[in-house]
Order: sequence, then C-alpha cells, then structure tokens
Amino acid sequence: ADRPAAFRGSGAPQTIEQPGLFGGYAEDDGFEAWDGKRPIHLNVELGEDFEPGDDEFTDSEPSEFQPVHDRPDVGTLARWLREDVFRGIVVMVGGLEPDEREEVFHFCRDFGAPVVAEATSGLREALAPISISHPDRVLKSVPPGKVLRIGEVPSGRFWRDLEELEKTDVWSICRNGLPGIARESHVTRGNAGRVLRALGEIDPADDALDHLQGNSARAAHIDELLETYPDSEPALVRQLSHYASIGSSVFLGNSLPIREWNLFAQWQRPVQLVRANRGANGIDGQISTWLGATAFHADAWCLVGDLTALYDLAAGFALGQVEPRGRVLAVLNNGGGRIFSRLPRLRSMSAQAVECMTNPHAADLSGFAKLWGMPHHLIRTADDFDTFEAGETTSLLEIRPSDRETAAFWRDFERIG
Repeated sequence: ADRPAAFRGSGAPQTIEQPGLFGGYAEDDGFEAWDGKRPIHLNVELGEDFEPGDDEFTDSEPSEFQPVHDRPDVGTLARWLREDVFRGIVVMVGGLEPDEREEVFHFCRDFGAPVVAEATSGLREALAPISISHPDRVLKSVPPGKVLRIGEVPSGRFWRDLEELEKTDVWSICRNGLPGIARESHVTRGNAGRVLRALGEIDPADDALDHLQGNSARAAHIDELLETYPDSEPALVRQLSHYASIGSSVFLGNSLPIREWNLFAQWQRPVQLVRANRGANGIDGQISTWLGATAFHADAWCLVGDLTALYDLAAGFALGQVEPRGRVLAVLNNGGGRIFSRLPRLRSMSAQAVECMTNPHAADLSGFAKLWGMPHHLIRTADDFDTFEAGETTSLLEIRPSDRETAAFWRDFERIG
C-alpha cells in the first residue's frame, strides 16, 4: 500500500513512493488493461482517514479471468531447430508449470539432443538418460553451437557463461518473454506446451558434439566421490534427497542448495513439484516464501542454507497457520556463505576480506527450533538420517557436514573431466 499521491516527493515520514516500483516487469494500468501476460501491480493509496466499510468478502467468489494467449509464431523457430545441427544443440530446461511438463518431456525425448534439466522443471529425473552429467564443466569445455532454453532462466553457471560465448546462438521459449541474458538472443513468448505443440514434428538433432559421451563414467565418478566422502555436504544432500523425494514437494533456496540439489540429488525417484527462490533479493524471506507456497500441503520439504535461515528467523510466526504434518525445514549449516569460498578470486584476498565475503558464524540452530516449538534433529553423518522421521509438527533438520570431507570432495570433483 502507498501513501496518497500528495505525499510523493515530500520526504514525509513513512513515505515510500511505489508507482513504477517493479519497472517494466509488471503492469500498473489497472485491471481493465491487464492481459495477464505479466504480473499486475495494484498501488493502493489509503489516507489516515480511511475507514473500511461493512462489506463482507469471506464468502465471495473471485471472477473468472482468462489471460490472453497469442498464437505463437513458430515458423522461424522451426527453421532454427533444423538448420546447422552439425554445430551441436543443447536443450536447457528451467522451471516449468505442471501443464507444460508432459509436452516438454516428449519434445526432449523425441528431439534427442543433450539436455540440462533443472529440478524445478519437474523433469530432472525423467530426462536423466539424455541429461549431461556435470553440465557446467562439459559445456564450458565444448560449447554447443546452439542452446534452446525452455522455461525459466536456468540457475547453473553455464547459462551465465553464455554472456561471453557469443558464437553460441540462444533461443528461449518462456512465459514472460524475457531472454534472461543481456546479449543478443531470440525469444518465443508463451506456454511451453502450446509452443511445442505448434511446432509439430521436428527432425531429431541427436548429440552432434558428443556431449553425452563419457556421461556414465562421469556419473559413476560422482557417485564414487559421494561414497568416499559420505559426510561431505554434497553426500548429505544426496542422502537428504532420498527422504525428501517421498514428500509432496521440495523448496530450494538460495544459491548453494539449488546448485547442489541439481548436481547431487538422487536420480531414481521422480520429484515433480520442486520450487526454488533465487534472485536479486538473495537470501531474504526464503522460509516465509516456502511456508506461503505450501501452506495447505502436508509432507512439504524445504532445503536452505544457514545464512538464509538466519535472515528469516521471524518466519516461524506462520507455522501455526500452515499444514504441519510431515513438514520438514532442512538447513545446511556449514558455518557461513561457503558458496563464495570456492570463488577463484578469493585466493588472492586477505583473510579479513575472505571473512567479509563468507560471513562465518558459529550459530547453533537448536535455539531457532526452540523459539518456534520445532523438534530439532542434528545430522552430522549419513547414519544420523536413520533416526529421523517426520512427525505431526514441523521439524527442523540441521545438517552440519564435515568441513574436511567437503573440502576433499570439491578438490576431487574439480578433477572430473
């Protein structure tokens, strides 16, 4: 809610001007002009003399709204998919809505090109036979001539590398029409399922650059490392994924849990409802987002980092307002922002500068659990999972990996070809 227009530019107390707050990412012309293609920003200006009326909205039924669906022009996209397949093409599948998944699955399977499917696509496990193991390393060493992105912007490192790989053509199929990349690329806006159906039959592209060659060996090497260092952070994420995959949904936030889940979570059991929150706001409000998104879901799982949890300690106020049965909040407590500790540039920084970047801490999250009445379970080893069982109330699962094994794992992981 905004203060009345007269307060804008006045510097009066509690005045935050909200018109255009979301820039070009949201409509702000009201319901009449809204086509449903972008979010709508309703700027409610209430004065201090405002008094609510006697209207009762409890039993009101919302009116039906049908967003405008443009007929996708797929002719140019179809030609792009057929041309120059010898250069190699990779399909990167980001977050999808449930009504998009089936069509995307069949397209990827029939097209036959190597795939990088994120957990939020709901297809990560289903597309495993044609998915690239360790994709950031493989694609950086042998960049494809083309990348077809389907769905939301991928979270992996290679998508960012594409900013510099200008010889790689990029085409995105997405609902919001945003390219997700600053350099020149192509975008087809629309529901991915509708766009792919409009394409009709497409000739198979296969694996022209042999990105899948050696895939089994790379996957086996990763599994071997997870067994060699069972108490490392990646190994405990793998173990956690076996339990969470039985739940109704998984929520991931912020950077490190998303990346480690995509790389190391189990592949045998499909996990279709995976959401992730990763953006410019970083670690703010992640637990609150999870509680709101899964308010009516039993057996909802969440995996966040320790700093992310500490930034949202107040989120527990909502625990009494959501379905508690089988709900599990898992926190990777590795003593700070360890995702930054592996950045090459930190090697040349002073110890004090590194500390500023990684925010080390010694917080014991049992106090967080006690604050909001959650049972607290401490996981230090893979065997500790054997004693855990989700209950009738929300549980806090604090995962403290071995620093020594984690460092050794990443050292050996970087050597995988």
